[in-house]
Amino acid sequence: MLHQLGLVEALRAFRTGATTPDAYLSACLDASRARNPSLRAFTHLTSTLKAGDGPLGGIPVGIKDIIATADMPTANGSAVYDGEVPASDAWVTARLRSLGASILGKTVTTEFAWRHPGPTHNPWRRGHTPGGSSSGSAAAVAAGLVPLALGSQTFGSVIRPAAYCGVVGFKPSFGAIPRVGIHPLAGSLDHVGLFTRSVLDAAYALSWLAASDDGDRHGRPLVPFAVDPETGLDPLPAPRLALVRTAIWDQADPGQRALIEATARKFRAEGGFVEDIVLPEGFEALWSAARTILAAEAGTTFGTLVARFPDKTSEPLKDLVREGSALAAVAYVEALRLQARLRADLDSVLQGFDAILTLPASGPAPEGLAFTGDPAFCVPWTCLGVPALTLPAGESPDGLPLGIQLVGPYRADLRLLRIGLWCEAALARSPRFPQDPA
Repeated sequence: MLHQLGLVEALRAFRTGATTPDAYLSACLDASRARNPSLRAFTHLTSTLKAGDGPLGGIPVGIKDIIATADMPTANGSAVYDGEVPASDAWVTARLRSLGASILGKTVTTEFAWRHPGPTHNPWRRGHTPGGSSSGSAAAVAAGLVPLALGSQTFGSVIRPAAYCGVVGFKPSFGAIPRVGIHPLAGSLDHVGLFTRSVLDAAYALSWLAASDDGDRHGRPLVPFAVDPETGLDPLPAPRLALVRTAIWDQADPGQRALIEATARKFRAEGGFVEDIVLPEGFEALWSAARTILAAEAGTTFGTLVARFPDKTSEPLKDLVREGSALAAVAYVEALRLQARLRADLDSVLQGFDAILTLPASGPAPEGLAFTGDPAFCVPWTCLGVPALTLPAGESPDGLPLGIQLVGPYRADLRLLRIGLWCEAALARSPRFPQDPA
């Protein structure tokens, strides 16, 4: 079906004349209108789409509803901002428009990208969560409604939902994409992330979105790179992968752990090198450090809001504010120091390896919409700010997607994507699309 074309697939089809940008946009919008009443991936859909000029001309994009859009409501998943339309676009929204992309709609987020969930269903199984907080973005890409959607990750809000929904999720290095105009949760942890249906699509999108802006004090631009949609990107041949079983490994579903082991064997059979390593002492403190940083910064961000709107803010958000308000300043400073030190230490840990192979989630998407899943398997890599990539790699016994996670050194985003291309080819999985869950 036309609307199921991926980002680079669509651009190639435009160049060959197999379809037109406007026809593709119309197909995606029609499919979204048909699926959204049951899937509930979007909080708002545009009424019309017209292709712009530029390298993303003709590409429809879903925008997480904490990212400002001047022509659509941005509610941040909160009753406090219900129906409000920002005065200006977020930096990344404006950048997409300048590249010719078309904003198809706003995707569902948990409240302020924290714990209180929205109504989105997993496209593969109605009544199961798509993950969070970037719930709608993951579901929309998985259902074939858009080839690219933006999310954010503070703990595990890109990698986990991508794994649950069977799509590619990429969290670039901390500071790689400006966050100006995006509602913060914790500024020392927040990342802009991408959902696509292939690694090449993610690489192409990042090549245009990676930048810096004076409004984001944490910004640190990547070394610029270009991706030709016709010739693609060369994979990194026979990568050396460190299989990392973190301190919480045994908390994962046996089937998810078995998938990682099977994937390691597959990569070895295809010529890759996979070896177990144990993270040095000290890295286990990343979980508590990340929680301290998040609670302290979120407590400051949302304290006044919770006090002003007690009837419009959730208990999870109120609990987070109480937790942050009770923290000592010294604990927050020590957590930031640990974060910086271990980020630098990871380079030596990975000496002799190209990337880490590990779990993206504890298992398949849980049943029910009240819990978006445990982000713990993403937390250390998010706290370090290093690039992380999840690829669909298998299914649970009852047919729900399972993924793997690849993690690279800080700011080695392009190299990680090239490793991801090799891994994607080695997995040799054909694209799959779920049926309407209604």
